[in-house]
Amino acid sequence: MYDIVGKRKLWFAISAFLTLPGLLFIFLGGLRPSIDFTGGTEWEVRYAEEPTAGEVEAYLVDAGYDDPQVTALDDGYLRIRTEPIDLIPPETAAPSVAQSPSADPDASVEPSASPDASAAPSASAEPSPTPEPTEAPVVATGTEFAELQDDLQAEFGAGEPQLVRTIGPIIGADLIRSSIILIVVGELFILAYLWMRFGFRFGTAAIAALLHDVILVVGVFAMLGYFFNFEFDALFVTALLTVIGFSVHDTIVVFDRIRENRVRHTGEPFGAIVNHSILQTLGRSIITSLTVVVPLAALLLLGPPTITTFTLALLIGILAGTYSSIFNASQILVEWDARSAAGRAR
Repeated sequence: MYDIVGKRKLWFAISAFLTLPGLLFIFLGGLRPSIDFTGGTEWEVRYAEEPTAGEVEAYLVDAGYDDPQVTALDDGYLRIRTEPIDLIPPETAAPSVAQSPSADPDASVEPSASPDASAAPSASAEPSPTPEPTEAPVVATGTEFAELQDDLQAEFGAGEPQLVRTIGPIIGADLIRSSIILIVVGELFILAYLWMRFGFRFGTAAIAALLHDVILVVGVFAMLGYFFNFEFDALFVTALLTVIGFSVHDTIVVFDRIRENRVRHTGEPFGAIVNHSILQTLGRSIITSLTVVVPLAALLLLGPPTITTFTLALLIGILAGTYSSIFNASQILVEWDARSAAGRAR
């Protein structure tokens, strides 16, 4: 019988090797949120002169846009992101009537009875001073984006923007807050269920393994963002919630077998019971994971780029969840029991 439990320190070392670099890059600011979280206007375009990303970015800075981001894509396309443009439809100002300095501001202007009457002023009335021409108020017309595209085309050649979308900062902040609440509430409900179903130690060990999976996924995206400017979007949160559910589901299968074997093999060491339970469920865990990993790998290689973030996060999370349910959660239980026994002996 292969002793998986006896090598638990090796499994813990492998987990530390996988998660610590990701934690480092998370604190270094490697995570790159997409426009879904930050807000702004984003579009993709290919100009006739095929300028570099740096040239377009410098032009936007000179045009007065704060912190524009331009990324080079395949086939000469550029992804351009600026502050929100034309987000709120402008309010049109009501036309005002010019009044003479001596006129009563509360007096209404009555239309003339006839064109002849308006053309012939009264002889006794002094001619009112001609109002000086005033500059019309600057009113937003909702065409800032169109004007910006005209300027860019005049500078870099013809190009038709595609996939244009604008998201306000309030929506991005609400999405961040909702994502955090979803993940935290999901973790708490899972923890409460595991505590009621298996007890305090089992539930705590499962949550520790679950945190390992989440940190691994987020850490990988932090490293990709730090080195390759890879961004995560709203689907990333969906993938994290899916990973949480899958990881706990796989761990519960192992824990349930441990609970059954503790009754069947009363008197055996706890480590031997856990090792036997892992070996009994090992094939099932691997086969279940493979049925998910294979289509996810196909989607990652052949699927559309719009779901790349979701597919990659889910693929990493499924692999991490399978590893943690076998080599982390159960090993934490054995280590906890061994330390408790040593404490009681002392």
